[in-house]
Amino acid sequence: MTTQSNQAPVIAIDAMGGDAGTETIVNAVALALAQSEQLQLILVGDATRIESALQAQGLAKHPRVRVKHTSEVILSDDSPASVLRSKKDSSMRVAIELAAGEEADACVSAGNTGALMGLARYVLKTLPGIDRPAICTTIPNKYGRVHWLDLGANVDSSAEQLMQFAVMGSALCTVVDGIEAPEVGLLNIGLEAIKGNDQVKKAAELLKASPLNYIGFVEGNDIYNGKVDVVACDGFVGNVALKTSEGLAHLIRSLLKEHFTQNWLSKLAALIALPVLKRVTAKIDPGKYNGASLLGLNGIVIKSHGGADAPAFANAIRIAELEVKKQLPSQIRDLLTAYQARAEAEKANKAEDDASKTVAQTATLSIK
Repeated sequence: MTTQSNQAPVIAIDAMGGDAGTETIVNAVALALAQSEQLQLILVGDATRIESALQAQGLAKHPRVRVKHTSEVILSDDSPASVLRSKKDSSMRVAIELAAGEEADACVSAGNTGALMGLARYVLKTLPGIDRPAICTTIPNKYGRVHWLDLGANVDSSAEQLMQFAVMGSALCTVVDGIEAPEVGLLNIGLEAIKGNDQVKKAAELLKASPLNYIGFVEGNDIYNGKVDVVACDGFVGNVALKTSEGLAHLIRSLLKEHFTQNWLSKLAALIALPVLKRVTAKIDPGKYNGASLLGLNGIVIKSHGGADAPAFANAIRIAELEVKKQLPSQIRDLLTAYQARAEAEKANKAEDDASKTVAQTATLSIK
């Protein structure tokens, strides 16, 4: 990690990860460089392939791009445990190590999610006060967008960890969207205090006592209706809900295409509706939201979708640059420190109140 907030961000790119190929990633690099006058990039992977792709894009001697050769690639079916033991010269691992050292400030990869999380946690370590990192993504809702975590890094989370997810999501929302006090909701099977398992109920109590702008429980439909800015949940629930949402979105697109192409009348209706459909499609375009943050690490790692096209991958790079400039890990650390200080103060106040009550009760008994 090299950069202060006023210096040029340096992003390490895993140029071999994902399904789209090195050429698509280099195309994304061209877009990212055009969008930022300061950004510097290190492309990590097979130097021959990367340099060939750079040559095709006219970036072979670009002053803000350099190549770091590695000899290994992490595959989609490699387990997190296996990549920790082997493939120490993989493009993904080296990119993370660059972000952990003095050469880069962040890492972006479209590779194996489990391997990325495992390596990032091993190399970067977690922030003080964070038990486990979480995967956070941004999705569109009725009024704008919502930040949602955890989406699969942790299948079972304690109440304290759910609280930590909420802290991290709130800090991210402030950094990315500029919202000073984001509204935070805890995903549950109902809005009533009696609903949910013990972890969720206890997490709700912790959040009520925190400095966060916690509004209470939210249900699945609240993710999209604009009720909150941040949704926190465990990774099992989050991943199932996200995949269900993706499946529903795919179904709706398929049905629209099917029914708008049935006959000449439906095709005419499609033509009339085209401007509206384009606006809606633009709002929910997955590429605009590509780039999930691995939060809670002592560094910045962004996971791009494996099949992301060049504009989508460029968006993941943009998110990494923004998080570097805003020093997101420091903001998470500061917010967590504020929470812990408040919790300690309340604990001390409670102890003082209990002591006062004990003294009063003792005095009463003495009088009697």
